[in-house]
Amino acid sequence: MLVGARVRRARVDRGLSLGSVAATAGIGKGSLSEIEHGQRNPTLSTLYALARALGTPLSHLLDDRPGAQVASPGIVARLLDVRQEADATVEVFALTLTPGAAHRSDGHGPGVSEQVLVTSGRVRVGTEGDPMEVGVGELASFAADMPHSYEALDAPAAAVNVIRTPR
Repeated sequence: MLVGARVRRARVDRGLSLGSVAATAGIGKGSLSEIEHGQRNPTLSTLYALARALGTPLSHLLDDRPGAQVASPGIVARLLDVRQEADATVEVFALTLTPGAAHRSDGHGPGVSEQVLVTSGRVRVGTEGDPMEVGVGELASFAADMPHSYEALDAPAAAVNVIRTPR
């Protein structure tokens, strides 16, 4: 219920209606209401869509709690750290990727960038039309303000994902 309460608080603090946030995030009003009331657990994709619609980093919806975890088919993201810098919020996530299920993400917001450091397996990651294949110890950097994806190749994979969201 904590995530739902954070979504509702962010929406109300911005003076936004349930309908406007739902429409901007591309989800139904009923679904958003259920999320806000703790009756539905949002997927990682849904939380990113809500964060984008609310103009806030994902970690804010997770109450900036290291250890908070969200998932979608093919991916689990666990918040490791979040830091407020003078010009940006920097979030660090541990990713676990399942082969055979690509996770696609819409852009997170203007100027958002990501770095993905693979710690096990091989991963295809990056913007649509320009994905990179990276292995253990390799780093992929890309603009995350446009559609992008993550996919384990051949076997389960793990990575550290650093997301920088300008203020």
